[in-house]
Amino acid sequence: MRLSRYFLPVLKETPREAQIVSHRYMLQAGMIKQASAGIYSWLPLGFKVLRKIENIVHQEQERAGHIAIQMPTIQSADLWRESGRYDAYGEEMLRIKDRGGREMLFTPTAEELVTDIFRAHVTSYKDLPLTLYQIQWKFRDEVRPRFGVMRGREFYMKDGYNFDLTKEDALHAYNRHLVSYLRTYERMGLQAIPMRADSGPIGGDDTHEFLVLAETGESEVFYDSQITDLKLGARDIDYDDHAACAAVLDEFTSRYARTDETHDEALFNEIPEERRRTARGIEVGQIFYFGTKYSEAMGALVDDGKGGKVPVHMGSHGIGVSRLLGAIIEASHDDKGIIWPEGVTPFHCGIVNLKQGDAEADAACQSLYDSLTALGLEPLYDDRDERAGAKFGTMDMIGLPWRITVGPRGLKNGVVELTSRRTGESEELPPADAVAKIARIYQGIA
Repeated sequence: MRLSRYFLPVLKETPREAQIVSHRYMLQAGMIKQASAGIYSWLPLGFKVLRKIENIVHQEQERAGHIAIQMPTIQSADLWRESGRYDAYGEEMLRIKDRGGREMLFTPTAEELVTDIFRAHVTSYKDLPLTLYQIQWKFRDEVRPRFGVMRGREFYMKDGYNFDLTKEDALHAYNRHLVSYLRTYERMGLQAIPMRADSGPIGGDDTHEFLVLAETGESEVFYDSQITDLKLGARDIDYDDHAACAAVLDEFTSRYARTDETHDEALFNEIPEERRRTARGIEVGQIFYFGTKYSEAMGALVDDGKGGKVPVHMGSHGIGVSRLLGAIIEASHDDKGIIWPEGVTPFHCGIVNLKQGDAEADAACQSLYDSLTALGLEPLYDDRDERAGAKFGTMDMIGLPWRITVGPRGLKNGVVELTSRRTGESEELPPADAVAKIARIYQGIA
């Protein structure tokens, strides 16, 4: 993409309404524009990152054997009355009526709707286990929406729901989701720590939140520092292997890590003092096992193979897709702007032409652009007639991991400058070598 043809409304001034880094940089980098309180339009750069995150979530859900569906954003209140949650959910639910006077609601979550789908089509244990998921816009009417996409009213969320014959099978689904979520976050360059949490209006006794450590996190967290050394890495875990998934759960949850809602000071003090940590955390996902809470209330029964009918055991699992953009920025930025991890960057590298209009520089930039594109990479070529400082400032703000700088002086020596956004380190390379290095980097994270 040529920047001269792209819609990137970068702001020069710091937005006064932005209280945290991610909100400020998303506005300054032209990623979002507020439409009303807690509701945003996603502009091209922001929408591009949103899609990168969504694609990773889809890939890891499918890898775990989960099946994508799409449910409506508007639900009937009658379903929620069946489960008993309609009156109990609270004022965060946006309640509306259609022209026929029927009570409806804008989806905050979809346990009831997916249970209704299940009970209409699944009657036998032979069709289990089953996990259905979607990625969809949700709405919760926050009293004080703030922090941009971190605590908005409208948000993009992956929500999944497992149906199993027994509690044992449902707990395997819980463990499987924990593994898939850890892998999802690692691919985005994040370390999300699973922490014992409160289930809130979803219900159930078993639940973990995934939190990214950041100074602006809404939750206070307490944890054993050893947990920050843990990573799945390249481990090939069989999602059908109950023992393997349970082993990962034990590995990542046996060390103390809790939010302030479930913190136990006595247990925390059993950790050696040098390993005790307190910090702030941003919630980016949560998994729940809630047994037969919804299946019993709504009659989601299956033939158990023994001549009887039993309610299925269920759980739900959410990832805040739009919230993740804010969390990544909070975890990865400096005073110049965003620093995107390679896995979610909107463009794989930037090309900066220091002398637009110079025949040799223009040709070299076009050649780099064509070479990278031919390899399946997406470069952003700053071909604007702007001074070099403005071009560097834009590249730093939008946070592309790599930048190739092309100028007449370097071209006389047969080189361009390749710069890492994260470290600031630069090296001079022949253009073909710069392309080859970038290609190797992205092949390594595919």
